[in-house]
Amino acid sequence: MKRVIFRPEARWDALDAYAWYESQAPGLGAEFRDELEATLDAIRESPKVYPVLLRDTRRARLRRFPYGVFFREYDEAIVVVAVLHGRRDPKLVKRRAE
Repeated sequence: MKRVIFRPEARWDALDAYAWYESQAPGLGAEFRDELEATLDAIRESPKVYPVLLRDTRRARLRRFPYGVFFREYDEAIVVVAVLHGRRDPKLVKRRAE
């Protein structure tokens, strides 16, 4: 399986979401993290099953939480460009995908 690399902005997205969920209820942040890890595992196994949204950037949705993982697949790795709530401005993904 390919390794997953987070761009710095995507890492901050994930950490911010974790912190927000954890502030809502103890342990909820850990549940978000676990769901994100499960989604990343699924991306590693079959990255091409996820739809292309912009050029070569694909999106995988988390099952329980309203977030998407936006990523690009390369020969050597999968690069996560964003981890965003479904109601965030889609232009943000476009800027990061460029």
